Parts: sequence; structure tokens; C-alpha cells
Amino acid sequence: MAVTVETLEKLERKITLTLPVTAIQSEVDSRLKRLARTVKMDGFRPGKVPMNVVAQRYGYSVHYEVLNDKVGEAFSLAANEAKLRVAGQPSITEKEGAPAGEVTFDAVFEVFPDVKIGDLSTAEVEKITAEVNDAAIDKTLDILRKQRRTFAQRAQDAAAQDSDRVTVDFEGKIDGEPFEGGKATDFQFLVGEGQMLKEFEDAVRGMKSGESKTFPLAFPAEYHGKDVAGKTADFLVTIKKIEAANLPQVDDALAKSLGIAEGTVAALRADIQKNLEREVKTRVLSRNKQVVMDALVAKAELDLPKASVQDELGRMVEAARADLKQRGIKDADNAPIPEEMFRAQAERRVRLGLVVSELVRANNLQATTESVKAHIEDLASSYEKPAEVVRWYFGDNRRLAEVEAVVIENNVTEFVLSKAKVSSKAVSFDELMGQA
Repeated sequence: MAVTVETLEKLERKITLTLPVTAIQSEVDSRLKRLARTVKMDGFRPGKVPMNVVAQRYGYSVHYEVLNDKVGEAFSLAANEAKLRVAGQPSITEKEGAPAGEVTFDAVFEVFPDVKIGDLSTAEVEKITAEVNDAAIDKTLDILRKQRRTFAQRAQDAAAQDSDRVTVDFEGKIDGEPFEGGKATDFQFLVGEGQMLKEFEDAVRGMKSGESKTFPLAFPAEYHGKDVAGKTADFLVTIKKIEAANLPQVDDALAKSLGIAEGTVAALRADIQKNLEREVKTRVLSRNKQVVMDALVAKAELDLPKASVQDELGRMVEAARADLKQRGIKDADNAPIPEEMFRAQAERRVRLGLVVSELVRANNLQATTESVKAHIEDLASSYEKPAEVVRWYFGDNRRLAEVEAVVIENNVTEFVLSKAKVSSKAVSFDELMGQA
């Protein structure tokens, strides 16, 4: 059939759909007959309800259902005939003044844009590299030791210092009035490890068991407790106990306690290095991928379909709502979450998705079965039973689709890096971990 497509603005199009009334009525009659065979109504046996009664009760809803189906089918056929890539759902309205025996509808919708990707050889990308050195291994060892530290009570006249565990009673007041969460008994924390606000730690550091002190504490404006954020409280703190931390020695016993089969320090350090190198590889790839995507988007020209942006906004709001539920926030379903706070991010996601799709299509960067399998096997290699992990991935199409998306992103990253002007920058292990 001949389809006339009217361009309204940029990506917005309009198609007029015409349906014969006889075809609609024929389908309505057919569905009512099928319904009559099973419908149950008071005063009639199943399957014996007269057609006029069935039509009177269900005719309107069946007619509405048929009309929606027929219009949807007509729109799909027309869009396919015109070779349109429709973005989002069409807005369909019935037109008045249709010829006798016909009903006419206007379908207004958006199409996906043509994506023009500029010369990638002029794109500038800074690619980072990072290595795992002995200092990074030592720092990880210290973390593992702290996770297994023990504590022994200090002498009565010993002053609290960093790394000590102190047991305190405290009470805070604002303008002489206690506030919720401002009082505790037998409260423990580690001095100098950021578990308390800096002013609180500074006040406790140097105090001895049995001592009390009053000090002011200014809550930051962005403090999570809204009732006290930006206010200054007066705290009274009493030290009840001070315990010194004892860290285990870096020896074969520590290696065995951490599950190292060989039970040696050398094997422990080698295991830490292997795990850190895997983490560094992941973070470097993620950072480089982000820079590549930024460069790719900067080289692309396209109009954004409003429908696609709106769909993405909806998903982001729902994700935010789900996050509130997970945190135990009451009435999360009714929490006011303005879409505008996500708009820039939603537009970027849509833009990036369209650009990547075009680059993949134009350069055959799709994920192959072999590349997906190789990626899964690489992921599984870090687990104790790799074969089970591989089966877990291949046992669910959704998980496979997620891996496929990652492989495609990696293909795109490598492709852009092969074309762009790439400079390298070595970053320290600490800097890389800080960025993440």
C-alpha cells in the first residue's frame, strides 16, 4: 500500500491510517462469538447466553480492544512499508469527517535519527596505564592485618592515640537541648580512622581513661542528619577504656590463616599481586572506555528522540525509587523524584547508545559467540570453580546479553583507540584506586 509520511519537525512524523468499518465489525462479532461460548452470567447456563445479551454487556470493551489491535497492526504495516525506524510509542487520535464506511486516525511519532560520526583520526584520547608495585602489595597487606587485629587494654595513665579503640560515653546538646542520636553509652570507635567527625576524634585523642571533656562540634552543612546539619553542638565525652591495637606479623602463619595453600609469605604476596593486577586491569579499562566514549560522542552529530529520552528518564526514576526502597525509606513509591535531575544523564545515555549502535553497525563490531565465551572464561578464571561460573552465565539469556553488551563496548573502545590520536599517561596505584 502507498504510505504518505508527513514530516512535522526534526524527528517527528505523521501517518494517516484508514480502516474499513466492516473489517472492525467482523472482528468484533468473531470475538463476541468466542466469548459467548465460555462467558458465565446469572440466569444462563455456560455457553447458552444469547448473543444480544453478550453484545450488550461486552460489546463496548471488545470493540475498543479490536480497534486498538487493528490500529496497531495498521501502524506497524505502514511504518514497515515506509521503512521507518520508530522511536517510542505513537500518539494516535481519531479524525473526524472520515468517508462513509471508514474510520481514520492520525499517528504522530518519532523516528530514530541519522547518526553522523566525524573523522575519528582527529579525536584526542588520553589512555592511562597503571602498575602494581611493592608499595601497593604492602598497603593491601596492612589492610588484611588490620582486619585481623586484636586489642589489649592500655594502662590507666596511657593517652588515646591513633589506631586505639576507645570506649566512651557521650552526650551532645544544641542550645542546651539534647537531640536525637546525640547520646550514647559504651560506644566504641577507632581513633584516627574517620569513623567519627574530625572534631570528635581530635577531642578524644590524648585523653586518658576516666577523663571527661566538653568541646564544641560543628556539624557540616551536608551532614546526613538534617536536624543537626550546619549547627554547632556542645559535647560531653568520658573515656571509659582505651585499647591498643595488635596487628599480626607478616609470616607464614598469617598466609595460612588467609587460605594460601603454600602457606608462605611469598605465596601470599604473589596472590595479592594477582588480585590487584586483575582489579587494576578492570579499573584502567573502565576509565579508558569512559574517555573513549566521551571522544566518540564529541565526534557525532544527531538529534535526540524525545520519546527515547523520556523512556530513559522513566527507568532512572524507577531505579532511584527502588534504591530508596532498598534503603528502607518509607513511602518510597510516593517520594517526589523530579525527572529533571536526571535529564542530562538520560540524554547522554540515549546519545551514546545511538552513536555506539551506528559505529557497531557500520564497522561490524558485533560480539561473536567466540568473543562472548572468551570473556566469560576470563571472568570465571578468578573463581575457585571456573566451570560452574561459566555454566551460570550460559544458563541465563539475560546474563549472556549483559556480557555481550560489555564485549561490544570493548570492541568499540579498541576500534576508536585504533583510529584516534592516543597519548599515554601512567598513573599511580593510589591515584587509580582514588578515582574509582
